[in-house]
Amino acid sequence: MRWENLADGPSRGVADAALFGADAVTTRTFDTPEFKGITFHEIRAKSIVNRVPGASRMPFEWTVNPYRGCTHACVYCFARKTHSYLDLDTGLGFDSQIVVKVNAPDLLRRQLASRHWQGQHIAMGTNVDCYQRAEGRYGLMPGIIAALRDHANPFSILTKGTLILRDLDLLRQAAAVTDVGISVSVGFVEHELWRTVEPGTPAPERRLDVVRTLTEHGIGCGVLMAPVIPFLGDRPEQLRATVRAIAASGANSVTPLVLHLRPGAREWFMEWVAKHHPYLVRRYERLYAEGAYAPKWYQRRITRQVHELAEEFGIGPARGGAARRIRAPERTGPAEPAPGGTQLTLL
Repeated sequence: MRWENLADGPSRGVADAALFGADAVTTRTFDTPEFKGITFHEIRAKSIVNRVPGASRMPFEWTVNPYRGCTHACVYCFARKTHSYLDLDTGLGFDSQIVVKVNAPDLLRRQLASRHWQGQHIAMGTNVDCYQRAEGRYGLMPGIIAALRDHANPFSILTKGTLILRDLDLLRQAAAVTDVGISVSVGFVEHELWRTVEPGTPAPERRLDVVRTLTEHGIGCGVLMAPVIPFLGDRPEQLRATVRAIAASGANSVTPLVLHLRPGAREWFMEWVAKHHPYLVRRYERLYAEGAYAPKWYQRRITRQVHELAEEFGIGPARGGAARRIRAPERTGPAEPAPGGTQLTLL
């Protein structure tokens, strides 16, 4: 396995050093049903804040990824290619060989305190889900959120995981001092489709319960309706059912995103299509003949349909780059010090 000079895909760390060396790797397996067949590679990273390349389509510049590989096992996951940088398989290996940056919270706290860091927005969950099952074992996100809170550093989280509710109090504390954006990914609500393309994720209705709970606690939450899967999840009645469920959850926005098939993900997804829906192979080959993205006419059609449904059900598309902020309850006395002795000024 290749560990030296590793970077998180095309992005680069704040430091130009290797993320970790072979002497920093510990491999573990756990004899519990939820981790059966999964191997964890615990590493001590040298950098945790990664810069997104300027040519990227992403609306953010900096990311934090405490894990690589993902037990959600989504057959379409665009991050599969990153496992090849470690000489790991992008199919089953991506689902079962999980890299855990065990020092992520401490490393992030040091990097946020650096005089070179200017407090830019940090996005999480944009490569693999930071609230996948491994987080229940390793518990890295509370320390990460606490570091961002203590430095009043704006951040956003995208997740399919219900475990984010464990950190509800921390999210409220962070949102009192900086901009915090939370989005939950729900591309469809059909159980048959969910079980086959997202076998390791919580059910769609459980994810929408997360949206509902966050909203009830004063944290605005949007839904990334992704991916909309051509030929399997894009019928008008399917889009309507999904947007209706999203609206009922109290989401403050819905943003559709059509399936894209980058190298690494494309091969695995097409293998899955050939096995489960062989009659669709040629249709996918034609639709994605020009590359990783569906044709613009198709993307525009889906976007228009979803936005029309969102308007019908009383929600709107997300504003680009918008983050949510809540106001902390008024206190009668001075704010309590945060863990680590940092005093928070609540707005």
